[in-house]
Amino acid sequence: MHKKVLMSGNHVIGEAAILAGCRFYAGYPITPQNELAEYMAEHMRKTPGGIFIQAESEIAAINMVLGAAAAGARAMTSSSSPGISLKQEGISFLACDELPAVIVNIMRGGPGLGNIAPSQGDYFQATKGGGHGDYRTPVLAPAHIQELADLTMDAFDLADRYRTPVVILADGMMGQMMEPVIFKTPPPRQYDESYVLKGKEMGKSRFIRGLILDAIRMEEHNWKLYRKYQVMAQKEVRYEAHLIEDAEIVIVAYGTAARIAKGAIKRLREEGYAVGLLRPITLWPFPEKELREIAKKVNSFIVFEMSTGQMLEDVKLALEGRAHIDFYGRPGGVIPTPAELAKVIAYKARRNER
Repeated sequence: MHKKVLMSGNHVIGEAAILAGCRFYAGYPITPQNELAEYMAEHMRKTPGGIFIQAESEIAAINMVLGAAAAGARAMTSSSSPGISLKQEGISFLACDELPAVIVNIMRGGPGLGNIAPSQGDYFQATKGGGHGDYRTPVLAPAHIQELADLTMDAFDLADRYRTPVVILADGMMGQMMEPVIFKTPPPRQYDESYVLKGKEMGKSRFIRGLILDAIRMEEHNWKLYRKYQVMAQKEVRYEAHLIEDAEIVIVAYGTAARIAKGAIKRLREEGYAVGLLRPITLWPFPEKELREIAKKVNSFIVFEMSTGQMLEDVKLALEGRAHIDFYGRPGGVIPTPAELAKVIAYKARRNER
């Protein structure tokens, strides 16, 4: 265990990745994640075997990561919203080729170039595959800097375990803010080296191929991937339940929005409202069963996002009419206060009581 240090979120991701054994990073500048690339540029050259490349584009960066992953390296790239859009083809290739990699998205306001303010408008992109074809990516959504450190390390282990790209989904506020953090000591890397391209040596030539022209073979590969995703959905769900035991209203929020929600809940509890929080930590796989269990006792849910309502759809699908669901969102980079959210929830609670 390391000593406690004060660091920004972007720097924490970089340090956690290096400690976890990341030895290849490729990226392209974009705000508000530039400090992460800057950190990797400075520290990878001090790390034995570490390679940093500022690629000529986001498209080049993700394909460099694919090549490094195929050679057996723990590899990572990072960007912010429109930059991640450009990486989607490469992420689909990684999924098809069953190669482990970590992709960090420090979200900003959109669509389009938008702005550089914190937002949560990339939920659909991250959780529904984002690129072309039938594939999913595990998505980890930290809510504070310590969790950002821990989940960055966990992301590399998940990527290796399932031979899949893993997305860390944060936002500009989390990337820029500073909090104390203690870096855990990661476990030794464990992964199946059979896929790694090490050269022909004495055996047959080996290759990794995503082009499968025969439709039946492509179908078989899709079902193979699907079975892997089913295993992830059973084993890798993570969430936080906050003050759920006596709750009459449950807020569902993730990341920075969940931090705001906790502040609102504190205010509401002082006013006599029994409000709790269900915070998905894995946005995919989504905690569907956990929501349904809560709905056996709670009939009122409020989804809160810094978007127009993207996770809202997953909450509705999970509950399937079992409870009343309200929504409150602020898209485009607007950051609501806990006091604002508390007023909205109190209003909705009084309205639902009528």
